[in-house]
Amino acid sequence: MGPLSREAWAQRLGAFRASPSAFMAGAEGENLGRDLLNDLRSEKLSEPTKVSLLALSLEYPAQLWPDAPAAEAAATFLLDTLVLLPPRPSVLRRPLLLAATTVLVVGGALGPTSGASSRLLPLLLGLALGQDVGRGFGPASEQRLLQATACECLRELESCKPGLLGGSLGVLRSLLGQVGPVQPLSLLLALTLCNTLVLQSRSGAGMQGLLMAGISTGGGPWDWTLAEEGDAHLQPQAPSWPTAEEREQDLVVREPSPEDTRELRAAVAQLLDTSYLLPVAQAQLLWLLGWALRGLRGQPPVLFKPQLVRLLGTAQLALLHSVLALKAAFGEALFTAQDEVLLLHRLTLAAQHPALSPPTHLFYLHCLLSFPENWPLGPEGEEATPLLLRPQLCRSLTPSLLHDPMTLLARLHLLCLLCAEDEEEERGQVQSPRQYMEKLLAGLQQRAALDHGPRALATLFFQASYLVTSCLAGQPTVLTPLIHGLAQLYRARPVLAPHFVDLLDQVGPELGEPLREVLRQEVVSRPGWDEALRWHLQMLAKVAEGDDQSAILSFLQAAAVHCTDWGLQQALLRVCKLLRTGGGGGLSDLLQVLARQLEDPDGRDHARLYYILLAHLAGPKLGVALGPSLPAPALASSLVAENQGFAATLMVQETPAPIRLSVGPQKFKGPLPVLQLQVETLEPVYSLELRFRVEGQLYAPLGALYVPCLCPSRPAHPLVLPLQPRRPAPARLYVQALYTTPSGLTCHAHLPPLSVNFSDLFLPFPQPPKGTESEFFEGLWDSCLPKGAESRVWCPLGPQGLETLVSCHLEPFVVVAQPPTSYHIAVRLPPDSMLLLRLEAAQVDGVPVALRTDDWAILPLAGDYLRGLSAC
Repeated sequence: MGPLSREAWAQRLGAFRASPSAFMAGAEGENLGRDLLNDLRSEKLSEPTKVSLLALSLEYPAQLWPDAPAAEAAATFLLDTLVLLPPRPSVLRRPLLLAATTVLVVGGALGPTSGASSRLLPLLLGLALGQDVGRGFGPASEQRLLQATACECLRELESCKPGLLGGSLGVLRSLLGQVGPVQPLSLLLALTLCNTLVLQSRSGAGMQGLLMAGISTGGGPWDWTLAEEGDAHLQPQAPSWPTAEEREQDLVVREPSPEDTRELRAAVAQLLDTSYLLPVAQAQLLWLLGWALRGLRGQPPVLFKPQLVRLLGTAQLALLHSVLALKAAFGEALFTAQDEVLLLHRLTLAAQHPALSPPTHLFYLHCLLSFPENWPLGPEGEEATPLLLRPQLCRSLTPSLLHDPMTLLARLHLLCLLCAEDEEEERGQVQSPRQYMEKLLAGLQQRAALDHGPRALATLFFQASYLVTSCLAGQPTVLTPLIHGLAQLYRARPVLAPHFVDLLDQVGPELGEPLREVLRQEVVSRPGWDEALRWHLQMLAKVAEGDDQSAILSFLQAAAVHCTDWGLQQALLRVCKLLRTGGGGGLSDLLQVLARQLEDPDGRDHARLYYILLAHLAGPKLGVALGPSLPAPALASSLVAENQGFAATLMVQETPAPIRLSVGPQKFKGPLPVLQLQVETLEPVYSLELRFRVEGQLYAPLGALYVPCLCPSRPAHPLVLPLQPRRPAPARLYVQALYTTPSGLTCHAHLPPLSVNFSDLFLPFPQPPKGTESEFFEGLWDSCLPKGAESRVWCPLGPQGLETLVSCHLEPFVVVAQPPTSYHIAVRLPPDSMLLLRLEAAQVDGVPVALRTDDWAILPLAGDYLRGLSAC
């Protein structure tokens, strides 16, 4: 098959991006990668179209070439295509370099035995060094962009294979300061230096030879031995503040030789000097260098001091984050107490600056909450405010009801940490932080208690309550008013019961136990028989367990009369289950009453079952019987509704399709075209329903097809799918299968799409009376004009003759035949179009075809169909 057109590729790529897995499982998916590579060399496609093809290879390399041999072959083809490009400017060179690198890495083909790797690495290094790598690499105007792209590709390879470029350190270092892209080269050198330094220190080898200018003689420009030792990432991919465990696990204390120390200091200083020129990646460069030096003895971090002089006042968030990461790594060795005070003042002032956006405020607040101190007090991992951050400095950061929710919570977090400090400091203050926090929580509780108020206000109050509990769990003076406020909120709005349940699931026993008791008393002392009953029962299902359950039992006995629908009855019975250990005889009496009086039969069955179990089983056995069962229950009745697995049985589950659907030979049934579908299955399925969908408005909605039973051993009868085209045009059918498995599960799966070809819409005209065929055809021929269109195309015959071609493809539509040289053909196209063909004066290699239609839009489709007949 020849290269596809731009429109065909657009349709194909759109179908692939819609569902890559479904497309690759279909008939067209097998050859997608091969067709993509072949059409990169087609002269019929424009360069923008080829760039879109290469973009697909960058996004989905694992789907296009899933194993190492396929990835190796694809990378080799991409490199060959790159070499064959003419020397004129082209937008394809950079995407080809990126695609070849991505395919090798993702496909697992990168290695010393890979031929594509041995071609790609010298090419990338030569481009990065600005060397002449041969013809086909464009004019001088493209070299700077290619050099930057080559550095990015090498950085990706070094990230995936740490230590790979260790032998090129000296050459890369010699390029700094020369003409070329500074940022990609600096980042590449910093990453290579960091990886090589860690790997060399683990092996005890020196660095002087690697850092000297020129290619290392140890293993060539790339060292696969180091790459195999460091086959995992050696540092985080973004600046982070290491914890104590991370420092102990990853930090290898190293003491380089004096020669290594001198060269390493020179290389780091050279990189830091170029960091002024990096507008974007300055923060990443600082972090890489800091990570490389943090375990070196004899390498004081004072090298970073000139940078900190200008960076302590930076307004760029990424740079400030890197500065704090350096502080976490080096501490007092790099930052003095004055530096720490300056940073805290900067963060405090910036967190409240009116000109900054809320996300920026949150960033500064996060830095304050996670500030890496030089000498932190308390155990590792414990949250606390920095020692030098006094309450007077944070007074302007107190939260207010006017703040947006995220800012309020962040400021409240800081306020909670201040409240956790020694209470001695609060004496003598007009209003202590704890008192301010209690007033703030009271204000949030009042807003959440507003009748018909926004749910967001209630959510904010519960988030604040959880935050206060997490930070101040050991302070009863804070938790007691909070518990009373929560009880008042439930009294005002029982509809917030789901929020209370979530809060009880998250908090510890310091708040959880007293809050359960208060809410239990709140429910049983203020019963409501209106809409609140539903929420009271839901709350009791969470807090009912306890020693004294008589009050709860009295509440349930009174509420039973008002439980009229199925949902309330189930909620009532759920609470009864929880009272099995403390309900006594009153619970048995209640269950007997429910078994007789409940209107819903399902509720009566549940009550009767619970009563039987309660009367005949002791405590431990009763708990096992009423608790969730481990094995999946049999679907005997609705009594197992609470058992594990029942909800999954009732849900429709998405699974890989065990069904194969294909289009059979064309048949003509009735006034509409139909598709004859063949269905096969790999396992038994029942109640199969096939649903079809066509994108756009070309076809009317298609009905579903049903198969009661489908087994692998018995071939199924062909299915007939009527088509109702609104325009005679090909289309793609998207298929979804809904079926039941032998185990009783209901599943759905997406099947590969089906193609409706132009010829699938052909319908024959009614047979004219015998002897009038010519007049019938001529009447149709004359009726097409003037409103229709006429054209002539050349139909190649190939090795077959005209008679064979007509009998194979057009036999049902022949009206007048004079074999083997002349045929008149009439095709009806729904909804109300026709296509007429005159095949006359056939020659050896083809036949001229005159065609007419009453719909000019059909002409391109008819021409493509006729020209493709010889290939079928």
